[in-house]
Amino acid sequence: MTYVVNEKCIKCKFTDCVEVCPVDCFYEGDNMLVIHPDECIDCGVCEPECPVDAIKPDTEPGLERWLEVNREYADKWPNITSKKPALAEADQYRDEKDKFDKYFSSEPGSGD
Repeated sequence: MTYVVNEKCIKCKFTDCVEVCPVDCFYEGDNMLVIHPDECIDCGVCEPECPVDAIKPDTEPGLERWLEVNREYADKWPNITSKKPALAEADQYRDEKDKFDKYFSSEPGSGD
């Protein structure tokens, strides 16, 4: 098992989760974070830190796609280990549905 970041993170990118991760397995895209599934130790400390409930165990039904998204972009984006401010529009987009098709960016973030 591993944890994955799902589309609820898109256009929000709260980074509370990265500060508690003991193995620094978060990677930063332009408008979301992902978890490297081969680095995650399944401790679960990140899950309750996310204010938009974007982190879930990959054992939950329907998260197969998100496991692949996390795997693909964790290999492309820079590592992030410290908290940054959320995106300016986070409150506006936090409850929006179907954000991947509308807003996902494959561009990397700045990392640490």
